[in-house]
Amino acid sequence: MNRKKDKKYDERGNLVYYNYPGGVEYWKKYDERNNLIYWKNNLNCECWYKYDENNNYFIITEQEYKEIEFRKKEKEYNSRTKCSRFELIDI
Repeated sequence: MNRKKDKKYDERGNLVYYNYPGGVEYWKKYDERNNLIYWKNNLNCECWYKYDENNNYFIITEQEYKEIEFRKKEKEYNSRTKCSRFELIDI
């Protein structure tokens, strides 16, 4: 019996998809430092991660993750000296 798994990687070599022969599929997302930030499978399981300054991870909710990303963009836009009205729409 062939137990080969279907796998896909992103341009940085991170595993972003795999499929087991039994039909369980997993999808993963990574941040700019190649840390796993999210995974889900086709069995309705998912998990979000946040990392501290020592690269320890914590499990968080999707809403908490979106709030963290919003604060990062807000800080970036507020640090600019000029900002177009179109950039503000992206926040």
